[in-house]
Amino acid sequence: MHTAANIAVGIVALIHVYILVLEMFLWESHTGLRAFGFTREFAAATRILAANQGLYNGFLAAGLFWSLHTGDIHVQRFFLGCVVTAGFYGAITANARILWVQAVPAVVALVLVGLAPAY
Repeated sequence: MHTAANIAVGIVALIHVYILVLEMFLWESHTGLRAFGFTREFAAATRILAANQGLYNGFLAAGLFWSLHTGDIHVQRFFLGCVVTAGFYGAITANARILWVQAVPAVVALVLVGLAPAY
């Protein structure tokens, strides 16, 4: 179970690295526009805000990778909890897809971390 939990945490971290890249570097590209469903005009007007969001997603990824490196389940739970909170907030305020892309994988990882034996 410990291996499954680590894999799930790693997947959540990689999702957030991908979101960082989309928001910081690909926001106005065809890939970014398609991913978020924005117009070129909206993307151009919000690129600085998106880059800021991307940076925060990078911090979440860094925390999750750090938790894997240290093996500290308390750190894993903290950062996964942050992801779940951000995912629910984003789903309520921005786009319901955020629930499935961010919150649900983090909830699955939280469950697996909770089931893994602590050592």
